[in-house]
Amino acid sequence: MMTRHTTKPGARDEVAAKSGEAQSGNGQAAAEHAGHAVQQGVAASLTALETVEAQIAALARKTVADTLGIGGGAAAGLTAVIEQVVRGALAASEHVGTGLTMSVRGVSKGIVAGVHDVGGDIVLASFDTMRALIMAGAALGADLGTIARQAIAGILDAVGETGGDAGRIGARAAEGAISAAGDISNMAVGTVREVLVGITGASHAGGAGLPQPGRHGQGGTARH
Repeated sequence: MMTRHTTKPGARDEVAAKSGEAQSGNGQAAAEHAGHAVQQGVAASLTALETVEAQIAALARKTVADTLGIGGGAAAGLTAVIEQVVRGALAASEHVGTGLTMSVRGVSKGIVAGVHDVGGDIVLASFDTMRALIMAGAALGADLGTIARQAIAGILDAVGETGGDAGRIGARAAEGAISAAGDISNMAVGTVREVLVGITGASHAGGAGLPQPGRHGQGGTARH
């Protein structure tokens, strides 16, 4: 004779509760695993991006130094080299679709460091680099605020490594950015000025202390 065993309601509830707890625990473990996987992936990606930026900076530095040679070249030669290096770097980034952020910061750092390596005028180089980057960025339809922010960050990175008057170099870089923006549009001036006010620590929200558009110059020589 077969005996039927029944589970009391209270026992069934207890089993169901334990099952729910197990599923909940598995779900929490899966969520934590997903978070850990994303964390590792993002960290690896950011490390790779930093490596690419460093490689761009190193390439720009060597190219500029090799091209200019000891003495840094005359001002006209320096300007031409910087313009071509900037155009090449941004065109390559646009072509492969990686965005301009890494290229702008890397190439600006590399240019100033390369000019320093051959004893060139890094104050003038900072002006020319910012001007070239703003002009090239505008031609590609890039956000000029981002270009200005990343470019001056790269320049200050280089100054931090090679030494120099960061205040003077940063101010001259700001002049280069405003100079280029003034050749583009009033809107470009406003965009670049807004970024530079925060970075250069201008004393007033209106940008007191920043250069005015139209006062273009290289090495003290006016551009027209």
